Amino acid sequence: MKTICLYFQVHQPWRLKTYRFFNIGKDHNYLDDLTNRAIMQKIARECYLPMNALLLKLIKENKGAFRVSFSLTGNAVEQFKLYAPEVLDSFRELVKTGCVELLAETYSHSLAALSSKEDFVEQVKAHTAMLKKEFGVKPKAFRNTELIYSDEIGTMVGELGFKTMLAEGAKHVLGWKSPNLVYASAGDQSLRLLLRNYKLSDDIAFRFSNQGWDEYPLTADKYAAWLSESDGEVVNLFMDYETFGEHQKASTGIFDFVKNLPKAVLQRGDLQFATVSETAAAHQPVAVIHCPHVMSWADEERDVTAWLGNDLQNEAFGKLYEMKDKVRSLKSDDFNYVWNFMQTSDHFYYMATKWLSDGDVHSYFNPYGSSYEAFMNYMNVLSDFQIEVEKALEAKKAARKTKKA
Repeated sequence: MKTICLYFQVHQPWRLKTYRFFNIGKDHNYLDDLTNRAIMQKIARECYLPMNALLLKLIKENKGAFRVSFSLTGNAVEQFKLYAPEVLDSFRELVKTGCVELLAETYSHSLAALSSKEDFVEQVKAHTAMLKKEFGVKPKAFRNTELIYSDEIGTMVGELGFKTMLAEGAKHVLGWKSPNLVYASAGDQSLRLLLRNYKLSDDIAFRFSNQGWDEYPLTADKYAAWLSESDGEVVNLFMDYETFGEHQKASTGIFDFVKNLPKAVLQRGDLQFATVSETAAAHQPVAVIHCPHVMSWADEERDVTAWLGNDLQNEAFGKLYEMKDKVRSLKSDDFNYVWNFMQTSDHFYYMATKWLSDGDVHSYFNPYGSSYEAFMNYMNVLSDFQIEVEKALEAKKAARKTKKA
């Protein structure tokens, strides 16, 4: 039996409001509340609620044979609680079925793995605590932000006690090997790796509604045949959850495709669905994957230059993480809250100047007119935050002196 592993990423960044130089030192509210609310409620209507209802129906209809996995960022869960609590309830209903696995990741969908082990561990522990509080689960598998992975990151993930990790099935890492097998991490050979089949994943996520695609229209039966004909023991289909109803609108037939997929897959007799941890446990690793350099899902290069590929991004990233010790020393929920949402990878993605291999994806997600505009807005917010951190440290120091006196 070949195992089909369906995994969905659920993430919404906290979007910054337009914050000008003249706001620095005066305005300490950084978020665009109206936009954040509007976008969350729109995606809840178009994607989260109808798709969660559909998955719940399919799980019940197939009596446990249909199984999926998710990771939900801390930022997304915070916005569910504020703007769409019914979405959070619907995810809890899915988890209760026993057919849905939740994966750990960084709390704020951050690039902490590229900063320091300490930052990374702190973010992962915060995310794990959130999953325990909101869903009553302790995750066994891990998915890093943007599928960012290397041998070193694999070591850190293994040390945190995770048994399985997701990564990209990048050709420059795999070489002649297939993504449709379970591998072991060179950083920690007890850590199993599931690698994304980007061709079959992107057939749904990016090509489904493309009428110029030579395989259009994509039906569930056709897709199930592709899964069956693929090589290897597993097919890992990893994609953003917003694919369903947001990137691929309901009018494209995407929900009908999902509705028909379990039956089309299961009736073939040689395919089964499993969660991430079940998939890793069902198949022995066939080889060790060596990945000395960092890779991700993005662009043809499958590297991290979409987030840290130019001077603007590196300047912003460096300035942000220069503040980490000061923010941590304050031990303040308010400052930690801002620190968390300022780490979100989307802010750096907006500053990308890559418009070659994956320009459409970059432009789709970017609310700014230019990378420079994104950079200036972010740095203005960061400058004010830095001032507030320094003031809070001075106040803390003064309070200690007064106490001693």
